[in-house]
Amino acid sequence: MKPLNKPLTLVTCIFVFVLFSPSLYGQSDGSMNYMSPVMLFGIFELPILFLCVFYSFKTAQALKGGIFGTGMNYLAWGFLVMAVGHIAMQIHNLFMYDVFRDPFGPTLGNVLWFIALIVTWGLSAFGFYSIYKVSKK
Repeated sequence: MKPLNKPLTLVTCIFVFVLFSPSLYGQSDGSMNYMSPVMLFGIFELPILFLCVFYSFKTAQALKGGIFGTGMNYLAWGFLVMAVGHIAMQIHNLFMYDVFRDPFGPTLGNVLWFIALIVTWGLSAFGFYSIYKVSKK
């Protein structure tokens, strides 16, 4: 079995278990519980996110610099910033603590969240653009 197949097989098994396990659904009064599929899928995304970030940096490293490697490196950093944002969202979902707004207040917290979004999409766009530019040559 290829190295990538083992983690993907585990993630697929967890996904199927969560999807088809009726005991994990929300409570009868409509409120959410920590074992609901919404909460579990939110947690379930984290290992996949870590795999994507890990392999994006491995791919950038394997390209050994150059224009394609530089573009992939920007993409990897964009994915890493996105992963931090997703971890922040899961902390908010599970513990009702907003890592941006609670320590910094609503205004500065929203500005910091917006900056994180701009950095994520900016790095990703720049990485894709640099790869696109080279591919047109």
